[in-house]
Amino acid sequence: MRTFAVYLVAAWSGFYVMGIELLGGRLLAPFFGSSVFVWGAIITVFMMCLSFGYLMGGQFSQFKPSLLILCGLLVGEAIAATPIIALGSITWEWISYRMPDPRYGSLVGALLMFGLPTVIAGMVSPYAVRLLIDDVNASGKAAGRLYFVSTFGSAAGTIVTAFYLVAWLPINTILLLFMGMTLAIGLLVAIFNRS
Repeated sequence: MRTFAVYLVAAWSGFYVMGIELLGGRLLAPFFGSSVFVWGAIITVFMMCLSFGYLMGGQFSQFKPSLLILCGLLVGEAIAATPIIALGSITWEWISYRMPDPRYGSLVGALLMFGLPTVIAGMVSPYAVRLLIDDVNASGKAAGRLYFVSTFGSAAGTIVTAFYLVAWLPINTILLLFMGMTLAIGLLVAIFNRS
């Protein structure tokens, strides 16, 4: 069950981060447009922040790794996304007036709103790998399975968000749904771990 819980957290985190990334294009469009510049900025921010998160998660996993801390990272992802709903429009409007070039305005806007939750999301996979490794000889196998599950979650998040959710629900509702699910999974796994 512990292994399943680790895979669940990693899969959902992948789903969540790709869903947020896709919604990012819709959220920035009213202020910066939806050109290739804007998408380039969003993808750059997500990839860079994920890479820093991977680095930090790997380092963080060396100090008393536990399922409870992994759940804390998942909960942190959800909480760190709150400013997107609360301050996103105000921030992006302010930036768009001061940086009218959509390349730089969207880059700064994406970094400010999506940077922290994406860094935290990046920490999840390497931290989860550490929890799965009992035998150094099986570490490659454990890492491969975990990255399979995480990337499969990312693909599912992309399809579900792009093909269905944006057609059915307003953007902020989808964000709240993602944040609520992330909190729920993090808290339920933490409760399971305690029991």
